[in-house]
Amino acid sequence: MKKNKGELWRWLLGTGMLAAAGMLGGCGAAGGSSSEMATTVAAAETTEAAAGDAYGNMSGGEAGYENAPVYETEGALAEEDYPMEAAEEEAADMADEDMWENWDVAAAPGSNAKNPSAMSQKYRQAYEPGGYNTEEYSYISENGYKNVAKDPLSTFSVDVDTASYGNVRRMIRAGQEIPADAVRIEELINYFDYDYPEPKDGEPFSVTTEYGDCPWNEDHRLLLVGLQAKAIDFGDRPASNLVFLLDVSGSMYSDDKLPLVQKSFAMLAENLTERDRVSIVTYAGYESVVLDGVPGSNKARIVAALEDLEAGGSTAGEAGIQKAYALAEKNFIPGGNNRVILATDGDLNVGISSEGGLTRLIQEKKKSGVHLSVLGVGSGNLKDNKMEALADNGDGNYNYLDTLYEAKKVLVDEMGGTLVTVAKDVKIQVEFNPEYVAGYRLVGYENRVLRNEDFHNDKVDAGEIGAGHTVTALYEIIPGGSGGQTLKYQTGTKPAGSTELLTVSLRYKAPNGDKSKLVEYPVEADSYGQDMSENLKFASAVAEFGMVLRDSENKGNASFDSVMELAESCVHADSDGYRKEFLELVQLAKRNKLR
Repeated sequence: MKKNKGELWRWLLGTGMLAAAGMLGGCGAAGGSSSEMATTVAAAETTEAAAGDAYGNMSGGEAGYENAPVYETEGALAEEDYPMEAAEEEAADMADEDMWENWDVAAAPGSNAKNPSAMSQKYRQAYEPGGYNTEEYSYISENGYKNVAKDPLSTFSVDVDTASYGNVRRMIRAGQEIPADAVRIEELINYFDYDYPEPKDGEPFSVTTEYGDCPWNEDHRLLLVGLQAKAIDFGDRPASNLVFLLDVSGSMYSDDKLPLVQKSFAMLAENLTERDRVSIVTYAGYESVVLDGVPGSNKARIVAALEDLEAGGSTAGEAGIQKAYALAEKNFIPGGNNRVILATDGDLNVGISSEGGLTRLIQEKKKSGVHLSVLGVGSGNLKDNKMEALADNGDGNYNYLDTLYEAKKVLVDEMGGTLVTVAKDVKIQVEFNPEYVAGYRLVGYENRVLRNEDFHNDKVDAGEIGAGHTVTALYEIIPGGSGGQTLKYQTGTKPAGSTELLTVSLRYKAPNGDKSKLVEYPVEADSYGQDMSENLKFASAVAEFGMVLRDSENKGNASFDSVMELAESCVHADSDGYRKEFLELVQLAKRNKLR
């Protein structure tokens, strides 16, 4: 039977997540009283779906039960027929006590949502292999200070990924200790929008700079470099050829994984048209083609295919990737948005599964002109390092979904930026004038740093900017000159004694281009201002927050209190909910004494 839009949203209400958040008819801001929430939770306790999520989807490899029976009325496991080992029995008792207390309300930013999972962190980790947290993150060696006399150039690739912020938010809400390598400061900063001017006609983005005081070190100053990508009318966007590559392995059984993915992609499908094409590839022990090039207007068929997915088995990610790219190439739309969207916890264990092997695979596949975006989900066994590597090398972006509201942000509200690239291989190089700058430090972007000679090499890959995206970078600057010699500021085009503090240079390519374009933006030494704009205040507050969470050796006087003081002045009645939520996360992190 064909589903209309109302029926689609009734299905999305299936587990009570949307109802609890008050997110009807478009996933709006959370609302509802505590009594309404209690009613919703009480109703959810009796549903077959809730029981199935708690017990029925526990595959043999993860929990010791395969195809566990579910009673339609009570939702109870027949314990007398299926004796449990002691550890499993304890976990089931925890589920009875904790499951509904930790029900995911898919809350809008600004709510007091608890840990976003239908099962408590303790309960879910009891079922992880070995019974402990197996999450993986790439090591971050934090950028140190450079002497301008010796190193006048700083070169890096832009980054519009935001996965680190969503993942850190999940851990803060759960009261977990936060691994330092999970905190990528540039992804925290770039989670938020900033008030940068729109680009001029014919340009893919505008460039803004600001030079002011450094809040965490009174002897230093701070340089902001901000890019604002051109927004598009989504109705005029290029046609999309999308392949949903969905992990349905046993590790995806919990509510914060496959069920969240199903609802998230259903929201995305609701915004597609007859010009778009949708394919669905799943992988567990083997890959499977669920849909092949279905028109985006056939929403009922797409949603039904998503609804029928179940989790179980091992994780043959390589085979799934190979099949997804094959379908994307088969249905390729010249001049369109050809993209694979991978949703997974990253726990690949069949075929090529190492970070290096996956990187080489994606580097080869992207030559087809198909982009790869990655959506991370879940906790306990999240393989963040692999997912970041896949997105970085697949000319795509990496986001983490901890709630359905975050899925709406990424796949609906920011659909243009997520799916439509306006500039690729975007590199930034800053040259500092030693007459005014003694030293500098790039804040974040550790895994995006490039060799200086790579700036002019069009064969070297860099980051992409999507429609409407903002990109923000901060430099901590030690003022005062060393008198050393450099490149531009000695005898060539600019004589010694220049009044310029530095020059920001950018290289980028058109979305389907192979040759880069160079633009330069000099910054005068007298551009320093004591009054920080809201852009600089809020970006520096988020950077401080990241440094405190990382316990950075460069954090200076940064503290949760100083973060709050900076950020509060940037949050007004008309601010978006994400900035308000940020203040609540800082307060929660302080209360939990996370650093």
